[in-house]
Amino acid sequence: MSVHPAFEGINIDCDPRIVLVCDHASNFIPASYGDLGLHPGHLATHIAWDIGAADVTRSLARSLSAPAILATHSRLLIDLNRGEDDPTLVMKLSDGAIIPGNARVDGTEIEARLQAFYRPYHAAISALLVKAMRHGTRPVIVSVHSFTPHWKGRSRPWHVGVLWSRRDQRLSGPLLNVLKAEPDLCVGDNQPYSGELVGDCMDRHALANGLPHVLLELRQDLVATPEGAHAWAKRLKPLLLSAIAGMKPA
Repeated sequence: MSVHPAFEGINIDCDPRIVLVCDHASNFIPASYGDLGLHPGHLATHIAWDIGAADVTRSLARSLSAPAILATHSRLLIDLNRGEDDPTLVMKLSDGAIIPGNARVDGTEIEARLQAFYRPYHAAISALLVKAMRHGTRPVIVSVHSFTPHWKGRSRPWHVGVLWSRRDQRLSGPLLNVLKAEPDLCVGDNQPYSGELVGDCMDRHALANGLPHVLLELRQDLVATPEGAHAWAKRLKPLLLSAIAGMKPA
């Protein structure tokens, strides 16, 4: 269906002690989908992708010499951070914007998108983790996202959010501690979203394999430029490493 690669892999052969993933890295939609009937301006907004998340992920991957898997298609085609049976897997309405190209999506079309975009991305993550574990490494998984500064008429004060599941707080707990120790940061504790989403990327790859993990949410106005994204990656690196060093055993 698409000659565009289903995922982007960075540093795939590097030490996998830390693995980075970015589910909403791209706003690309193949021409065969006709921009899903949306005005091009919509594709530049947060409904189509997590603005700045890809640049943060790439910068972290370079500075940590860590492998990373990034999405290469818009979340409007299919959301890689949802389970295959999640009703929001293919969104028909996002932040008030109707998605015409998704209005009549049926099971056949959803299966086609799963095959073309969703399953190859998750297979790449699985392959990376399996290879690491076969060689005796238990990777730490860091998922990088970003969030819009305003939602439904309300401002969101957090600079960064740490999303976690009650089933495993080995990394999220220490990371919250080191972030909250930064005097200039407003840190979201399971904000602006909850990390308790069954079937999401961390549920599928981290919790299912008993691997320590965290999902980071960065406010989009702070990482929207390459300079801002690089600055945040530079700031996050020592904080992440400190939190990882402070993890307790499972």
